[in-house]
Amino acid sequence: MSDKTTVLIIDDHPMLRRGVMQLLALDDELEAVGEASSGDEGIKLALALDPDLILLDLNMHGMSGIDTLKALRTADVFSRVLVFTVSDNHEDVVSALKAGADGYLLKDTEPEELLAAIKRAAAGEMPISEKLSSALAQAISKRNRDREGAPSIDALTDREKQILKAIATGDSNKMIARKLDITEGTVKVHVKKVLKKLGFRSRVEAAVWAVGQGIH
Repeated sequence: MSDKTTVLIIDDHPMLRRGVMQLLALDDELEAVGEASSGDEGIKLALALDPDLILLDLNMHGMSGIDTLKALRTADVFSRVLVFTVSDNHEDVVSALKAGADGYLLKDTEPEELLAAIKRAAAGEMPISEKLSSALAQAISKRNRDREGAPSIDALTDREKQILKAIATGDSNKMIARKLDITEGTVKVHVKKVLKKLGFRSRVEAAVWAVGQGIH
């Protein structure tokens, strides 16, 4: 089995998709497994391919990036989602987080920075364009304060608690699989269950909550 981080690109601009595909092909640690020109197509591919990471445009014709993201999370697609957009509007950043995004990058990002951000996101970090970081941090805090019904770690099995701790320390699925001596596929199933039981839309939210609870 390949140790490469698999990436799905959802963007309605053919030239951008082609450019990102070519960029990913230059990196031995990353593999583009698919590309979609619309939200509907992207959701189908995400369900079929179960990529490690999805690079998602916000401003697409038809289904918007935010609606696509919401639909992905509703369909229990818990691939890490990195929003890649021209919009530096703070409201878009907050909307993306609420919908379950794991990071937010602007399209004027340098190619080398994009590759590094994808790797960081796959490893459990939350890459975000520097000038937007304060807005995203505030949105995470507010979302966790506004939640109805506090999540409880007691709802998790012992194995799921181990998975949550690993998420909180920023481990990727591959790293968790190695540490716990289980398959990566099994890790993905556990991660989905953890997020669903705790009511989180992304690993980032789960990690922020867990650290705040002293679980790490």
